[in-house]
Amino acid sequence: MLKLIIGNKAYSSWSQRGWLAAKQSGLPFEEVVVPLYDDAWPERREQPDIRPSGGKVPILWDGATPIWDSLAIILHLDALSGGTKFWPADPAARAMALSLAAEMHSGFMPLRRNHPFNLRRVYPATPLDPEVAADVARLADVWHQARHQHGQGGDFLFGAFGAADIMFAPVVTRLKTYSIPVPDEVRPYMEAILAHPFMQEWDTAAQGESWIIPRFERDDA
Repeated sequence: MLKLIIGNKAYSSWSQRGWLAAKQSGLPFEEVVVPLYDDAWPERREQPDIRPSGGKVPILWDGATPIWDSLAIILHLDALSGGTKFWPADPAARAMALSLAAEMHSGFMPLRRNHPFNLRRVYPATPLDPEVAADVARLADVWHQARHQHGQGGDFLFGAFGAADIMFAPVVTRLKTYSIPVPDEVRPYMEAILAHPFMQEWDTAAQGESWIIPRFERDDA
């Protein structure tokens, strides 16, 4: 059986992507949650089941083979599950979905840096750093483009829930956590992401966690 090692569900955005991918694949997997950044973390990250990734989560074990990095996990699970559950079949839509997934993988750093992933909080809105505002505008633009060009027939970027939605899902939660305003045209997409059964299952588990990581908390909740 596949084994997926993830961090705290309340705080680990990349873990959320890996877990959503595992759920989307439909393949059975064992889930192992490891607390991040506590006193035991330096030792824990050197354990044989985490060390191959450089001590980062998520990491997927397929037998004796480790696959780390959420996008690599998506690609591996896509191949294992028949190549029909993650990417659009239409070549133009697939090309755009791949591009968006890659852009999310490497981009939007001001938003990610200034607004840490935290599912247990909703903070009041505050003025946005200009670089963060530019990230939010870019998100709204690419979501609108994808929905307008390829989203017919479903609630997600390319109709059915898939890899691009998995990559953007933690950003959707960030916009909610920090009460960041978005154009009305993208709100239905965000609502669809937050209402997805996989997202609801993850959120329920996150709310039940007892771990607190101070670096990801703010005082104005």
